[in-house]
Amino acid sequence: MEIKDIRRIVEMMKSNDLTKFAMKDDGFELTMKRGAEQQIMVAAAPSMGAPVAPVASAAVAPVAIDEDDGLIEIPSPIVGTFYRKPAPDADNFAKVGAEVSEDTVVCIIEAMKVMNEIKAEVSGVIKKILVDDATPVQYGQPLFLVEPK
Repeated sequence: MEIKDIRRIVEMMKSNDLTKFAMKDDGFELTMKRGAEQQIMVAAAPSMGAPVAPVASAAVAPVAIDEDDGLIEIPSPIVGTFYRKPAPDADNFAKVGAEVSEDTVVCIIEAMKVMNEIKAEVSGVIKKILVDDATPVQYGQPLFLVEPK
């Protein structure tokens, strides 16, 4: 299952006011809950024992800062470790002032030993990078602020 599939499920849950969703398929298990405890649990295989660390809220409110009005957040689609570049000796994916499009890779988030390329999904210019390299991030946490075109 890919991140885009999980996002679709989260959106379906919101639009249909669902509070629980569970799915099992060939060693993959996905359980999501919304409400007071709002969390998502993902386990790669039942034989792994305990589920992977819970994902934060399925609906995270945007941060409102006056100087950032009009800027669009690029949020983290998963829980993991944020990396600004593909390798320690490589250039950063995105820098302040860089122009991005919907398909521009802006960072990598490592989750469960898998490197997930995160695309901007908006067009514009990066105005702020909100997370330090090699730090943990939560689902929905703002990573970048982009001035739309």
